[in-house]
Amino acid sequence: MALAGNQVIHDFSPFFKVYEDGRIEKKKDFLPPGHVPTGSDPTKPVPPGLDPKTGVQTRDVVVSTQTGVSARIFLPKTTVPGQKLPLLVHYHGGGFCIGSPFDAIIHSFLTSLVTLTNAVAISVDYRLAPEHRLPIAYDDSWAALQWIATHSTGQGPEPWLNEHADLKRVFLVGESSGANIAHYVAVRAGATGLVGLNINGLIIAHPFFGTAEVDGLYKFICPTSSGRDDDPKLNPAVDPDLAKLGCEKVLVCVAEKDRLRERGVAYYETLRSSGWGGTVKLVESKGEEHCFHIFNSSKAVPLLNEMADFIMAP
Repeated sequence: MALAGNQVIHDFSPFFKVYEDGRIEKKKDFLPPGHVPTGSDPTKPVPPGLDPKTGVQTRDVVVSTQTGVSARIFLPKTTVPGQKLPLLVHYHGGGFCIGSPFDAIIHSFLTSLVTLTNAVAISVDYRLAPEHRLPIAYDDSWAALQWIATHSTGQGPEPWLNEHADLKRVFLVGESSGANIAHYVAVRAGATGLVGLNINGLIIAHPFFGTAEVDGLYKFICPTSSGRDDDPKLNPAVDPDLAKLGCEKVLVCVAEKDRLRERGVAYYETLRSSGWGGTVKLVESKGEEHCFHIFNSSKAVPLLNEMADFIMAP
């Protein structure tokens, strides 16, 4: 017989379980089905410093002392004093519940992308659900972009951004739930007329815009959501501000075997017919699963090259 309070009342595996007594058991070592880790633990935190493989340097910064939100900045090897480089603002995936810019898989992905593009990157460590219910992750991510914009005069709180980030060449990048967040932030930037930076492009990789299988999870972590069809965060087609998307171009990446593929393709089609004045491109990775480019570096090269070409194109 189960002890009082030990009954699971919500099972949102592989992310977390909720017990009758209110305890939350969160999975710390999330890996996609069928993934066999090789070498070091892909979810183990990587300390900031010099990456010996790529020469990329990293440092961690506090975005807000009030909320505790932090971020990791990635500086490419070829940086010279005073050189201004494009800035990639990254939002990690993990179902809004797990993940961090400090995990080995995100660290590896961003050091690779920074090396390919010779750009600076900053990955935001927004607060996670269910301890912090949505829309907190959205609010943290938006606040981080506003904080980044304070560096436009070269007088912001972070020296690396002041010296090396060209805030006239900003790209928002996200995968899965992070792609959802990146889209939200780009729309809000356009709708509010955010000053201090210019978002050139948006990279939406394997975006999470809801599925029947995870509707219960999203409603639990975002009790105010009206559901997959009516919530603009899950269905951009019903967002009255969609045409104000605050960037010039969008790259939508989907994977053939991803259960979220159809929602990603629908997002691409929605943008094309929204009245937004930018350009959108769809790239599909044949035979691949959800976020394979984060978990399997050997297969990621073609997609990373697509992302790099998108960022570096004039």
